[in-house]
Amino acid sequence: MSGSQSASLQATISKVTKRLLPFLLLMYVLAFLDRANVGFAKKAFQADTGISDAAFALGASIFFLSYALFEVPSNIIMHRVGARIWMARIMITWGLISAAMMFAHDELTFYVLRVLLGAAEAGFFPGVILYLTYWFPSASRGRAMGLFYFGAPLAFIFGSPLSGLLLEFQGLGGLHGWQWMFLVEGLLATIVGVWAFFYLDNKPADAKWLTASEKTELTQALTAEEQFKTSHGPSHLLSALRNGRVLHFALIYFLIQMSVYGVVFYLPTQVANLLGTKVGLQVGFVSAIPWVCALVAAYVLPRMSDASGERRGYAAAILAVSGLGIAASVATTSPALSLIALCFAAAGFISVQPIFWTFPTDYLGGVAAAGGIALINSLGALGGFVAPNVKTWAEGAFASQAAGLYVLAVTTLLGALLILAIGRMQPVPNGTARRA
Repeated sequence: MSGSQSASLQATISKVTKRLLPFLLLMYVLAFLDRANVGFAKKAFQADTGISDAAFALGASIFFLSYALFEVPSNIIMHRVGARIWMARIMITWGLISAAMMFAHDELTFYVLRVLLGAAEAGFFPGVILYLTYWFPSASRGRAMGLFYFGAPLAFIFGSPLSGLLLEFQGLGGLHGWQWMFLVEGLLATIVGVWAFFYLDNKPADAKWLTASEKTELTQALTAEEQFKTSHGPSHLLSALRNGRVLHFALIYFLIQMSVYGVVFYLPTQVANLLGTKVGLQVGFVSAIPWVCALVAAYVLPRMSDASGERRGYAAAILAVSGLGIAASVATTSPALSLIALCFAAAGFISVQPIFWTFPTDYLGGVAAAGGIALINSLGALGGFVAPNVKTWAEGAFASQAAGLYVLAVTTLLGALLILAIGRMQPVPNGTARRA
């Protein structure tokens, strides 16, 4: 944390962290789990419904089209009505739709529910990123985002065994195991959505758990940063949406998300092939190992990046290691070495993201931040649509199961180069960094 922050401000930020981050983390765990659990259901779901590999890839990825379409409108609404109401709405609706996936017995129903799930969840992630700018000054935001990003690995550390266990419920109550998985995990999100309405506060001024002096000092620090950003960067929605730097950020995030979802959707299947068994509880536990590594990386690397002040170099190096890990996971015939490579891949593409988000959040303020952050996330989310389909295409075109992951490794390395192309950073008030 920047030395320019007073001891009292640091204490307030610590208090905010303890209050908000665990709950936001829980929300993200459920969001990521409901988004990616279709990968765990893949084999059993296809066996019971007869859905082909191509249809599954389309259904898994079509989520990101509606998700991308509604990201900007959702974030603008949250900026106007507040996070308390809007985050609760997002979680309740996506939880119910995710639970309804238990009725996806044919391709059309599968497609429709995935589209609706994307529309319902749209705005959650950029909403949280925007919400963190309301509570954390830039000098401490990288660490806060790093803690928030615990959600993805935690979703797999605990969610992978949970999904695997629920798949073992085959036949219980006349339902398939994958039906139990969608039902239970979807309803958990709905319950937490109701809780969010009573737990979250929109901004520091609304927080009854902060003292008057804490509210004042934190608000003054955030207001000073906001004024700097709006005077040096885009200050209006349209100017942010057509800004070259914002589009550069979006392209980088698109490539990061390709690596994330190219691995996430197929990791359980890949691990099952390594173990020579079916997807179940054993695969769930082994699949959790890369996410334990990602959890450690998400804690350590953003802190190192904040302390160094050289976020660009850290982000590029981390993403490059991730790309090499993806390639190495299929280049070796050793199951142990392949799993180690997947650990490096997961640790890289998870821990690079909180560092990445410090770039646009240090550049955008006000309604421009609401729209710009959502645009970056929505265009980035298209990577989640493209990745499974590119992977399937590459495997067919080159007649190799490894070809798809090699392609994703190359796109990940390209993302690392684009991070280096962002440009050098220059110091700004309160010890943060900002691009010239």
